[in-house]
Amino acid sequence: MRILITGGAGFIGSNFIHYMLKKYEDIEIVNYDKLTYAGNLDNIRDVENDPRYIFVKGDICDSKLVNEAVKKDVDQIINFAAESHVDRSIEDPTSFIRTDVFGTHVLLEASRKYNVEKYIQISTDEVYGSIEKGSFKETNTLTPSSPYSASKASADLLVNSYFVTYGLPVLITRSTNNFGPYQYPEKLVPLFIINALRNKPLPLYGNGLNERDWLYVEDNCEAIDVVMQKGKNGEVYNIGSGNEKTNIDITKLILKELKKPESLVQHVNDRPGHDRRYSLDVTKIKNLGWKPRHRFEDAMRKTIKWYANNRWWWESIEGK
Repeated sequence: MRILITGGAGFIGSNFIHYMLKKYEDIEIVNYDKLTYAGNLDNIRDVENDPRYIFVKGDICDSKLVNEAVKKDVDQIINFAAESHVDRSIEDPTSFIRTDVFGTHVLLEASRKYNVEKYIQISTDEVYGSIEKGSFKETNTLTPSSPYSASKASADLLVNSYFVTYGLPVLITRSTNNFGPYQYPEKLVPLFIINALRNKPLPLYGNGLNERDWLYVEDNCEAIDVVMQKGKNGEVYNIGSGNEKTNIDITKLILKELKKPESLVQHVNDRPGHDRRYSLDVTKIKNLGWKPRHRFEDAMRKTIKWYANNRWWWESIEGK
């Protein structure tokens, strides 16, 4: 089987490539990545000589290049490629609309043209918006709050339309906040770990009580694999761990693990439209036989240790 993975040099995409090559012998992976600031070939350099792995540098908005990649016997497409940082989307929404919406359209058209067996869209819990109590089900209305989440929600709707209108075999996964190795240090966990290691301030939005469900990236990779194997075409699957923690809880855990003082916490003005709480009902994917294997505390310690032991990785991307 040949799988085209877009955004495979990014955080979740690179972890997924590692997972798939380790688990399956009879697989070929084409990693299609534009190599923006968040795409880093160091994330996958340990597999670059694997004969089952091919890298293609390209933009998912480039229909000519996408078609060239897809027509070479690609069986499945998994779209990890996206602009994904909320703060950047507030400053420049245009690039998010282009990549997340138009780029998805280009991939769907290529999938339809070359009769791809399966197209999987990697989405986010942020498309649902904030929820005070309870958890969102896959059937809940999408009420995104930021240009980023709006672009992902738009892409999800576009993907669904290709199933309804053209019968394209599509699946959508929506996961909660991922953490783990190779995450670009603009996101909370890697940024705060690196700043703490350097005894620099940890800029925490508002009072730090915004609540998220934290999912170890390897558990997400396993969940996506389960959806690939057992998911029903045209369906959406929430992926979460049930580890709901506030941002201040995560911050204090990192500082405690690194034996750093809480005086490093620097409260800063909250960002516009900051969602208070995300929470997903994951009954549907659990019915496929999936559940997270990693305990939150163990996975977080493992993550902190990885950044502490791999300074070369994050020092090499500073300033990008």
